[in-house]
Order: sequence, then structure tokens, then C-alpha cells
Amino acid sequence: MRDFHLPGRSATYATNGMCATSHPLAAQVAIDTLSRGGNAMDAAIAGGVLLGICEPQMTGIGGDCFVLYTRPGSAEIHALNGSGRAPAAADADALRAAGHSEVPVYSAHAVTIPGAVDAFCHLSETEGKLGLDALLAPSIHYAEAGVPIAPRVADDLPEATACLQGHGRTCFSNNGKAFGVGDVFRAPGQADVLRRIAQHGPDAFYTGEVAEDMVRTLAELGGAHSIEDFAATACLPTAPISGPYKGVDLFEHPPNGQGATAILLLNILSHFDIATMDAFGAERVHIEAEATKLAYDARNRIMADPDHTTRLAHMVSPETAAKLAALIDPKRAMESATHISEAVHRDTIYITVVDKDRMAVSLIYSIFHGFGSGIASEKFGILFQNRGAGFTLEKGHPNEFGGGKRPMHTIIPGMLVEDGQVSTPFGVMGGSYQSTGHARFVSNLRDFDMGLQAALDAPRAFADAGELKVERGYAPEVHQTLADMGHNVIVPATAIGGAQAIRIRKDGVLEGASDPRKDGCALGY
Repeated sequence: MRDFHLPGRSATYATNGMCATSHPLAAQVAIDTLSRGGNAMDAAIAGGVLLGICEPQMTGIGGDCFVLYTRPGSAEIHALNGSGRAPAAADADALRAAGHSEVPVYSAHAVTIPGAVDAFCHLSETEGKLGLDALLAPSIHYAEAGVPIAPRVADDLPEATACLQGHGRTCFSNNGKAFGVGDVFRAPGQADVLRRIAQHGPDAFYTGEVAEDMVRTLAELGGAHSIEDFAATACLPTAPISGPYKGVDLFEHPPNGQGATAILLLNILSHFDIATMDAFGAERVHIEAEATKLAYDARNRIMADPDHTTRLAHMVSPETAAKLAALIDPKRAMESATHISEAVHRDTIYITVVDKDRMAVSLIYSIFHGFGSGIASEKFGILFQNRGAGFTLEKGHPNEFGGGKRPMHTIIPGMLVEDGQVSTPFGVMGGSYQSTGHARFVSNLRDFDMGLQAALDAPRAFADAGELKVERGYAPEVHQTLADMGHNVIVPATAIGGAQAIRIRKDGVLEGASDPRKDGCALGY
């Protein structure tokens, strides 16, 4: 029970349905969708697409998604990979010959084919009840009428807006400046595209006038993308992976997402008596930071396109975790095991929905960096992700940039299973932090018996590229102790990530929690 003398928020409780996400309008649309007879998948799609208008720097129809979900009356968890591929003509040798050591972040080379639209259309047809026209209607309305910029969105925009170029700057800035709190953002071009998708399905996006607009824009900037690349887009149904931790099983999406990293992290942490440590003390932060360095080193060596990831079983095996745990000095920080190849990007949305039949959906949807590549298509203003920056140019690496490959992704939806039943769909935003965030959330619940909202509220730290980012929620003496242990401690300018979760209680009540680091909420009915 929280201290009601202090600022904070309570968890939300309901019985018929629940949504937790990062913007109130999207949560409201999801609940409205449920109350009109839609199921959890309908609600997640309706709310998720709208988040591309509410938080345009975070996501949009030029991005990718990953989804975990269950069906009514079934405990089986299904996974759908809605990430796109590099164009068939992508050529790592050409980039190396041009002097690049990494895929240029804000270039057409970093733009992979958007996969989310195909995934949403597939899920609407195979799992939904209401149809695309009903699900996209709220997004069409708000794209035309506009959405006032929320405070956390406004806080992110000055940094994100700097990357916008050409038509991207025209569509996603306020005459070249970042939108501020309460400014109304509109996207009439996207409304047109969404209306076409609602009427004609994915072909309206991946073929014809819309696809031609995207290909033309990218070609003018040196991209190798073709109409055939867009037309060939197809989401990938797959099976989740899982690992145990203190009475629960953590289910994650398989590669090319980084979910296996969270499983490896928990496997490493299981070798330490975390529950006897101070939940908000330096000892716990230190052990988690050291485990993160080792687990992310494994991630950067192994994770790649599903067809190129060959050592997944090794990564999630207990034996691997035991060997890595033995390398951790409980009193002293090691040098960073690897340079984590991307900074902590905040630019992702997550939405989870559970309906009256206890269908559960865990959906994450992103354009990678703030405003993605910064490039928008000329006619319709479709902002392109820069997920291709998740490739490496290291020759022979499984995640090497190449034609038709999916890059390693940071975005990962999660689900917890207890006694054979899904108990908690959840997700943590924040780029590379997400795997550490999953492990910390599970540890908060299992090691410290925190309530769902308290587990999201709790302060965070993240070992990243030679730095230990420690939020101000930790006491100053914790910062100092960590520095004394050899960590390069910094306080990040922005809070680390964000998270959403729903607990399906054994008594049938739904409990929703939403991270105060975002503008959103949990709503039920």
C-alpha cells in the first residue's frame, strides 16, 4: 500500500477489460473498442495505431511491431513478428567502401521496410472481431482533427526534432521548431493513408500510390528500396521463448528481438541472493549492472535475423548463465564487456490489453530513434523508421547488414506465466534498456513482493557503454557507493524508459499499472 501523504498513483482495478499504455487518448480508445464488442486484439490495434498520432516521435505506420497474445480460453501464448526487412539490394560492402563503419543512422540506408501495417492487418483479420475500418477510425479522426501535445511528449521533442529533414521537418515540426505542450499536432497525409488501409487492407500501403511515394522518396536519398521490396512484406507468426525465475516463467518474443537477453539476465541474477539486498540499495544495482554488461555482450554477438541466429539455445541455457555469473565481483565493477551499440532510445510505445474473455495482448511498436530516420515520404508524410541502424557492418557477423534480412531489434513485449496461466502481460520502453527493464520488473515482483504499480514506479539504473546511468530516485549515498565500487555514475537527463502492465488476478479482477515516467494511464471498465 502506498503512502497517500506523498505524490503517486494507484493501480487501476476493473473486471470486464483493462488497457495500460503511454497516452490517455489511446487508453480511452482501447476501452471504447472493448465496450463496443471488440476483443483485446481489436483494442490493442486501435489504441496502438493512435499512439503514432499522440506520440509521433515514438512510433508510426512507417515502423515495426512485435506482439505476444493469447486467445480466449487458452493458456497458449502466440508470437507475431511484425518487423520489416532491409531492401533486397542492401549491400554492406558498398557502405564499407564508402567509408562507413556503422550504418548511417539518419540516412535512407537505415530505413528497413515498415512491417507494422502488415502485422496489424493480419492480426485484425485472424484474431480481431470488428474489422479494420472500425479499428482505424479513431486514428483517422485524430490525425485530421489533431492531438494536443502532452508534457512527456513535449519533453522529448526538442532533441528528437533535430534529426528531421526535408518533408519530415515539414510534417513533424512547428515551422522547424519542436511542438510544445498543448500545441496541436495533425497528420492529414497519414489520415489519407489510414483511410485507404481501412478500405483496402495492406495492399493499399505496400503497393500502388502509397508505396510509390515511399520508394520515390527513399530513392532520391540514395536508398536501394524497390516496389518489389514493399510488396513482399509479410509478418511472421512464430513461437515465444521462455525462462523461469522464482516461481514464474518469463515469455519473450524470439529473435530478431532481444528478448533472450532478459531471460539470460534473470538466469544470471538467480545465482545471487537478490531478495536479501536492499531493493533500492547499491548492492542490487551493482549486481544488476554487472549482469547487464555480460548479457548484452552475448546479445551483441548472437542476436540477429531469425534465419541467422544460430546460438539462441546457448544464450538462454543455465550453464551459460552460471559461467557468466562466476565472472561478477560483488564488490567491484568490471570494465564494460562490450560497447552497447545504441544509446538508450526512448522512442517506442507499448500497449497491453486484457478483455472480458481474458484474451491478453502485449504489443510494442516503434520507429527506433526519435522521429526514426527523420525522413518522411513526400506526398503522404509517412515517417520512416531507421531500424537498419540496428545492423552491424562487421563482416561475417550474423547481424551484418544485408539484403532481405531483419536487423536485431531492441523492442520486446513480455508476458509472465504462473501455474500454467498468463498472469501479467507487460512491456518496458527505452531502447536497449528494455531487457534490463524486463529483468528488473520481474525481480521487483518476485524478490521484493512489490505491487504492480510500485514495481513500475521504482527507481532504475542501466549499465550502458561504459557508464552507469542512475536515476535521481536513488539516494545520493547510493550514487556515491556505486562510484566507489568503480562505476562511472551519471544521472541521465531523462528518466529511464517507461512501462505498462496488467495483472490477471486469480479472483478474476484485473489490475492495471502505468509508469509515471510517461503521460499515460491504465483504464478499465
